[in-house]
Amino acid sequence: MLRAVTPGPAVVVCSTCRVSAEQREDEQGRRGGALLADAMRRVQRADPALAQVEVQEMACLFACQRHCAVHVRAPGKIGYVLGGFRPAEDEARAILEYAARHAASAEGVVPYGEWPAGVKGHFITRTPPEGFVCT
Repeated sequence: MLRAVTPGPAVVVCSTCRVSAEQREDEQGRRGGALLADAMRRVQRADPALAQVEVQEMACLFACQRHCAVHVRAPGKIGYVLGGFRPAEDEARAILEYAARHAASAEGVVPYGEWPAGVKGHFITRTPPEGFVCT
């Protein structure tokens, strides 16, 4: 069930998330999470500065009430699960910009004033890195 991926800063995208609350797939039968991952990769091709964060896909993050969910993570840092996105390039860019700031931070804490507007209101959980809890 587990598949090894490259360690390092990443956005894990739920590839099986719905397109929207009303729509499971697009007209070509693609799920919203897969479309969001594709949008992130297009943004990275257009802006190589955001390519430092790997886009990884996995089936179901169990955040089904907040479709198009992602997990922002990096070794030794607090991780975050966000959801409620549209599979669009502007939202993909906001996620990647946040993930890049997260990767550059000491512990995974990005000051609120530095959050891209597109991620505000999308946070679901934070997860401590292995061996730590948050104070």
